[in-house]
Amino acid sequence: MSRLQQLHEEHGQSPWLDDLTRGYLTGGGLRRLVDEGIRGVTSNPTIFQKAITGSAEYDQQLRVLTGEGGSVEDTYWSMVIQDIHSALAVLRPVHDQSGGRDGFVSVELAPGLAHDTAASAAAARALHERIAAPNLFVKIPATAEGVPAVRQMISEGRNINVTLIFGLGRYDEIIEAYLSGLEAYPGDLSKLHSVASFFVSRVDTEVDRRLEAIGTREALALRGTVALAQAKLAHELFRQRFSGPRWQALAARGAHLQRPLWASTSTKNPAYPDTLYVDNLIGPDTVNTMPETTIAAFEAHGTLARTVDQDVDSARVTMERLAHVGVDLDDVSRMLEDQGVAAFAKSFHELLAVLAAKTAELAS
Repeated sequence: MSRLQQLHEEHGQSPWLDDLTRGYLTGGGLRRLVDEGIRGVTSNPTIFQKAITGSAEYDQQLRVLTGEGGSVEDTYWSMVIQDIHSALAVLRPVHDQSGGRDGFVSVELAPGLAHDTAASAAAARALHERIAAPNLFVKIPATAEGVPAVRQMISEGRNINVTLIFGLGRYDEIIEAYLSGLEAYPGDLSKLHSVASFFVSRVDTEVDRRLEAIGTREALALRGTVALAQAKLAHELFRQRFSGPRWQALAARGAHLQRPLWASTSTKNPAYPDTLYVDNLIGPDTVNTMPETTIAAFEAHGTLARTVDQDVDSARVTMERLAHVGVDLDDVSRMLEDQGVAAFAKSFHELLAVLAAKTAELAS
């Protein structure tokens, strides 16, 4: 049994792949990873930008689409949706065997919609209707405008992956959007699923930068500790919110937990262990989405133990010490959210520019 399989079978955590390229699909790489224990796939505009511009695997489809005369953005979505359909087919057996708990493939809205509630809801609805697969997750960013869009989609019975969560305050709002959306949905709650993607390593990258700028011994001692501490407190919040009479009433109607999904789990600082954000966030009813390099590292030497709810009191102390040295974690979360949306928008626009250039070349 692989470590990925043990992660799920023994500890209740679902390992997902944070990547999607046509090569994974045509070359059998995704199917191999699923056989080894991967139980879902996440994608985003940056992933597709690297996939489409980094290989010639999309050129034949681009020639066909160029001949059809659609817009550059239509071409982008046709390419993306073909990959999503192929990945959905590979993961569908996992979805069926898990009773709908796993086997999901996530596709993200165009990043320009991140601050438009109505447009986000309309685009998420359109993607669900266009792709029409039970194991599809549409990703909506957890911006202030994204929160009500999440609630609206849940109230319509649509599976949503809420992405770009960087702080506890916004995470609490997302949980509330999910719960109130469930309460508003009149249909069968047992067919409705959601995950909340809580980003991890990027938090340490920004917090460490601020701690190094402060430069005191107390500040420097906190480097590499804050992201995991916040994630453990997010897990504690998850357990608190999904308990008690309100949740029990929804569970009686068949509702599923909105599982925390640990995202951005590749280690950005080479001084830190390469499985830091996997080994320390293991526990039941959670997901960890990893790029293939992190998957390989975890398979080679990852630690298998329940850790996500260990040392939670120490996590609280870490947060107190962080505030004491003068780092405002709420400000960090706001900055990272803005940067996340901007980074995806940059990738999206760069990709559209490349597609426009290739389309013009083919047309001539």
